[in-house]
Amino acid sequence: MAQNSRPDPDALLDRVKEEEVRARRGRLKVFLGAVAGVGKTYAMLQAARERKSEGVDMAVGWVDTHGRAETEALLSGLEVLPRRPIEYRGQTLREFDLDVALKRRPTLILVDELAHTNAPGSRHAKRWQDVAELLDAGIHVYTTVNIQHLESLNDVVAQITGIVVRETLPDSVLEQADEVELIDLPPEDLIQRLKEGKVYVPEQAAEATRSFFRKGNLIALRELALRRTADRVDVQMRDYMRDHAIHKTWPVTERIIACVGAGPHSVRVVRAAKRFADTLRAEWIVAYVETPAHARLGDTDRARVAETLRLAEQLGAETVVLTGHGVSEEILAHARRRNVSKIVVGKPAHRRWRHLLVGTIADELISGAGETDVYVISGEESANVPYVAPRLRRGVAWLPYARAAGIV
Repeated sequence: MAQNSRPDPDALLDRVKEEEVRARRGRLKVFLGAVAGVGKTYAMLQAARERKSEGVDMAVGWVDTHGRAETEALLSGLEVLPRRPIEYRGQTLREFDLDVALKRRPTLILVDELAHTNAPGSRHAKRWQDVAELLDAGIHVYTTVNIQHLESLNDVVAQITGIVVRETLPDSVLEQADEVELIDLPPEDLIQRLKEGKVYVPEQAAEATRSFFRKGNLIALRELALRRTADRVDVQMRDYMRDHAIHKTWPVTERIIACVGAGPHSVRVVRAAKRFADTLRAEWIVAYVETPAHARLGDTDRARVAETLRLAEQLGAETVVLTGHGVSEEILAHARRRNVSKIVVGKPAHRRWRHLLVGTIADELISGAGETDVYVISGEESANVPYVAPRLRRGVAWLPYARAAGIV
């Protein structure tokens, strides 16, 4: 059946409403880096100076140059708003003054260090909350943040570096940004900047290279930043495809979905999909479809489904339970929504009379997959070589990868 090429009216209406809300809010641009010293604040100031040269009304709400001469030079000629003094334990602290910024109401304001914790007595506990209020007031914001400050990565960063980052912000802040610009610097170049005193003073730089700024840490944190940025671009692409009713797959990145059921062969499907995903370095999803027949499953079959999904999660898959009248229809619909490039499914060990008349789920997937490749895993327990849908042969460039994964 041909796919409807028109956008879903309800989805289109929701999108229009969302755009109307966005139009009233300020726009948020985040300069994202792996660690301190890669040049986020410098890049933000350069971009701000370009906006000023274009006639944009802008002001600096908060920028911390950390004593870097080249960064301080970029502040020259820019309007810097006064900071708010806060008395705390006998000391006078200086913080970003949200009220001054709202009263000044520039078109664009710079607010450095998005994950910063405000001093006690501030209106908001966190700077990202200050930024949210600016955006609600219709003010555009440029800001900076390092990847280790994302809440979801806190445990990962601690495992990599041995250091627990105390200042975090919700992932949703980055996800809802209108623009994210990755400021990337190879670890070797950053270490050289440390040695030259361009990140910290010499005493701090020496300690940094022995702890957080070890080369291995920098490589891992850089990969986290690159992956998070790539994931964001992937989401943007899928949103575009959804909004423009594009149903065919755009194979810009490998993404696999494995279809499992209540049968014992589903474990083999999961393991085959795992090997395939590892070989292709692909994101992979394991999906189970609850059809009306699911209600008739016995306790043993239900337990087998749950165990299969647990195994998939343990192996690193994203698991999803879909609901619908037909397994193949739901799998294909989800595959299109997620821009899946390859489908892995099991083939029953023995065909029943019904399968001879109407075909198996694997047959239906192959028939309806269009440009998406379908890999069929044999249901025979003794079989070491699974069956692959003949249509896959047109993409022979992938066969070496498939063999390495044990798929063909």
